[in-house]
Amino acid sequence: MKALIRIVDDDEELARSYALLLETAGWECRVWTDGTRFLEEERFERPGCVILDMRMPGMNGLEVQKALAERGSVLPILFLSAHGTISAAVEAVRVGALDFLEKPADPDSLIEKTTAAVERGQALWTAAERRRSVEKRFLSLTPRERDVVEAVLDGASNKEIARRLSLEVSTVKMHRAHAFAKLDVHSPQELTLLAHELDDSHASPHAS
Repeated sequence: MKALIRIVDDDEELARSYALLLETAGWECRVWTDGTRFLEEERFERPGCVILDMRMPGMNGLEVQKALAERGSVLPILFLSAHGTISAAVEAVRVGALDFLEKPADPDSLIEKTTAAVERGQALWTAAERRRSVEKRFLSLTPRERDVVEAVLDGASNKEIARRLSLEVSTVKMHRAHAFAKLDVHSPQELTLLAHELDDSHASPHAS
């Protein structure tokens, strides 16, 4: 899916000059001059990044960053920082932003850092799509199939599962086959790897 660069800066003339530069470099851009409108209007359905001004009327850049994090956004953030807000931009990077640019941004630096942000954004988007796919597969299991899967993950044999769940072995085999088909795995080893993948994704913090 093609990346989209979201530029949020109350200085519309400057924001559109950045957009023009980045579009010349081959990217698609959208501009907002208000953080609240950005959060209301953007659907976050495409990978890419956010170029976000630190100091704006209404919601400032840090508040927009926090709102994105609360939504579980995986879009990398590049902050635009005037001289008086550089220390705040450094703090924003510490808590999750990818980088910052001092205003007015040097064109070469803007393109270089945007390239890094888009590449990071594409990787995070792909990982998030994979995570959603795995979660959807596990959610498709019936309660009984879930019981059987948990027992398989514990290393139990079909006979042990049958005793644990008070089922016939043939019934266990049926639930196991249905669960494996839904999860698109073919062995307990593949099931374990898939479950670990889901556990690791839940343990990882959302990048913003």
